[in-house]
Amino acid sequence: MIPVLPDEFLHISKGSSFLIVAQANVRFALCIETSSEEFCQTIEPHDLIAVSAPEGGEPEAAAMLIELVRCHHTPLIVLPGNHPGSRRLRYVVSAGPVIVTNCSIRRGTHPEQHLICASEALSGVTMQGVQGGVRIDNLPSGAGIRRFRAHTSVEFIQN
Repeated sequence: MIPVLPDEFLHISKGSSFLIVAQANVRFALCIETSSEEFCQTIEPHDLIAVSAPEGGEPEAAAMLIELVRCHHTPLIVLPGNHPGSRRLRYVVSAGPVIVTNCSIRRGTHPEQHLICASEALSGVTMQGVQGGVRIDNLPSGAGIRRFRAHTSVEFIQN
């Protein structure tokens, strides 16, 4: 188990691909929008919100996506399986008590929140939210884990 404070994120990486993981910290209803229906699932404070960047990207951008879900309860959008936009998704999000990475699914097309698309290098990782942290199983050899805090600030300039 890796301890994680409420304002911390875990950065799991191998090569250029990475996962950013954080606990939800609060209980809320997460809405999931598909092309034909909307359903909601309850997210508990110790559940995880994960962002995968199979081809790399900016960890700060992934942390912002987590914050949009956990702080602002932004719904998740699921594309149809044959949607051409799925190949352009740089980051994908999943939320729930247990999340498993999988390299054989199309990005953004699975409403099942226990799965998240990942690179082959990070496929098969299981992450589980537990009291005070994250349990990680099946971490591939050579993968690294770091904790970080994302700081965002907005400065309004008056005209």
